[in-house]
Amino acid sequence: MRDERHGEPLSDEEMELFLQYLHRFANHDLDLFALMEVGDAEHPAYVTFAREPAAGVDPSAYRRP
Repeated sequence: MRDERHGEPLSDEEMELFLQYLHRFANHDLDLFALMEVGDAEHPAYVTFAREPAAGVDPSAYRRP
């Protein structure tokens, strides 16, 4: 992952904070926000958070950081 403002990779500390917030989001707020559009407006990334794996995807394919 890269820091968009500075054009450099996230530090280990920044990555750890990101993962902590992501886990907190999944535990507490997932039911409030399930679909997101992120990244550059000209080249967005669409992110879906769900309680079940995507259809046809083996759960073992998902990595737990």
